[in-house]
Amino acid sequence: MTNHHARRPQAWRTEAAEIAELLPAPAEWDVPGERYLHHKERLMRQIDSDQTPTPAPASPGPRASRRLLRPAVMAPVAALAVGAAVLTAVTATGDAGTSATAGSSRHATAGGPTRTGAALLVQVSQAALENDNVAVGDDQFTYRRATIREADLTSGKAVVGPLKTVESWASQKQGPQLRLGVVRTDGEVSPVNAELGDEDGTPPGLSRPTYRWLATLPTDPDKLLAYFEAKTPKTAKVRGQGHDQAAFEQIGGVITQVMPPRTAAALYQAAARIPGVEEAPQAHDAIGRRGVGIAREDAASGTRTEWVFDKDSLALLGTRSYLVKDTSYGKKGTLLSSSAELEHAVVDTAGRGPVDRQDS
Repeated sequence: MTNHHARRPQAWRTEAAEIAELLPAPAEWDVPGERYLHHKERLMRQIDSDQTPTPAPASPGPRASRRLLRPAVMAPVAALAVGAAVLTAVTATGDAGTSATAGSSRHATAGGPTRTGAALLVQVSQAALENDNVAVGDDQFTYRRATIREADLTSGKAVVGPLKTVESWASQKQGPQLRLGVVRTDGEVSPVNAELGDEDGTPPGLSRPTYRWLATLPTDPDKLLAYFEAKTPKTAKVRGQGHDQAAFEQIGGVITQVMPPRTAAALYQAAARIPGVEEAPQAHDAIGRRGVGIAREDAASGTRTEWVFDKDSLALLGTRSYLVKDTSYGKKGTLLSSSAELEHAVVDTAGRGPVDRQDS
């Protein structure tokens, strides 16, 4: 990677000084470390942005091939997620049970403390606001292509399966729907129908988060967190999780959708308010892509899940969840689920990917 700072030291100092003047000056020397890192990161991101040539905008494609300009990761409804990892967080880790060092993250201060999980989520929230609004019609589908690995728990033991490629199409129709979309796993196509008990169809909501429904969520982080916390008691009881973990996973089931940037930003900041979130600088997804991560460990269920972001763009790369203690499902370190998000778009027809993608 070209080092712009080395080539333009004087320009860098000049731009840094100009940008620094736009930031609020600290009232005294003992500024809290988290706030200092927050402002430092904003400054460095602005410097990087100013020194990086702006690429020429691509000409828009046909309606059916509308793609997200940044992989604001989208997973369809819960049934379409097919093994999407729960959104939780922990201390910095690479592989299960292996500690990671803070120096691996370009956002960490060399030789100094790393950001807290909350601080990283604030930065991710700011990055989400830079995404473009995506027009999604009620007659369209959100498309996702991902690589996943998941454990089958039906036997009472975690039986980890192989990596597989999954494509899914989630219907955006309003009102209760009996047919929610289509999923293709390793080339085999099957429909996704309404959830059990929804005899009249599954309406838009947490179990079927359409773009229009997501746009109705409050963008105030505190109100948004209160909404998700109100939805967690039943989930926590069924899964044997702590309440905070259940709330975090409820948010995790939604942030993978195509949604307005303001909604995405609010979701990340709501997650930042949940106790126990920590940064995982060397987290990695299902195909080994390393990034910075948010992790949370749940003592009640003995699980830990990493939510992995690209180090530079802070776009979501994937998720990974595993046991952190011996349980009835398996020994410590047993993988429960992992994903790597590869492609996301809005298309007109279920079963067809973006027309501008060349299949290999």
